[in-house]
Amino acid sequence: MVTVAGRQDAFHYNNTGGLVWLFADTGGRCTRYNRRPGRQNVRTITLCQDSLKDMPLPDTMFCAQQIHIPPELPDILKQFTKAAIRTQPHDVLQWSTAYFNCLAKGEQLPVKSRVELPVATQKTDTGLTPGLLTILHKQLSYKIFVIEDELKEKWNDLSLPQEQLQCILALDNFERDVEWMKFLGLACSTLGGSITSALKHACEILTQDPEGGAARIPFTTFTFLYKYLAKIDGDISDTVVENALCALQTEANKQNEMIQPRNFLSAQCPPLS
Repeated sequence: MVTVAGRQDAFHYNNTGGLVWLFADTGGRCTRYNRRPGRQNVRTITLCQDSLKDMPLPDTMFCAQQIHIPPELPDILKQFTKAAIRTQPHDVLQWSTAYFNCLAKGEQLPVKSRVELPVATQKTDTGLTPGLLTILHKQLSYKIFVIEDELKEKWNDLSLPQEQLQCILALDNFERDVEWMKFLGLACSTLGGSITSALKHACEILTQDPEGGAARIPFTTFTFLYKYLAKIDGDISDTVVENALCALQTEANKQNEMIQPRNFLSAQCPPLS
């Protein structure tokens, strides 16, 4: 509130050349107040309404009490930021869209459990990593068969190259529905240079053990993946497969029908290929 010529009103003002012009919001009257040193005169002039309409209004200001922040917003943004740092997505906007879509639908989030150190140089990096494959497994493994379009959508959410997905699918005669466990095995084979390495990755992704633990999986699951990958490979004989499984069955019998990488990486285990 400003008092001019004995009355109070709300005014906008503009500083120009040592003068302060005070404009009343209503009534078409304008009061000019000269603040130059030694001059205290106040006089009132009348302006037309059109002139007042052209005068810019000040920006609206709000106090803290007028701004409502949803109580859950800070935690949502905090968790989102931590997830982005752990996952390190190549396309942040694409990944963010997928993140909040999954959050809104109550689905598994496309988030790594920890920051994943690069395992290859940029020239040889094919895009897919154990951490990203683990995300896909968490999102899709609840289904025995996954529709190819849904697989492509989740693949794109992680900014993975479409060419790599097509190469994996081309390794088997998949149609519209993709058997997830077979796809997982083939994807693991792209992470390592041998069937032994692929099975090790599979154990680490499928295990219920804590990270860094024994990485045990049911022997039946291991047998399925091993036989399937050996068949896709084409150069591993049935005799080699049966000899390895016979030796590993003995170890599984001692471990509640579970198998772990230490068993088939041991020097006592017959070669897997």
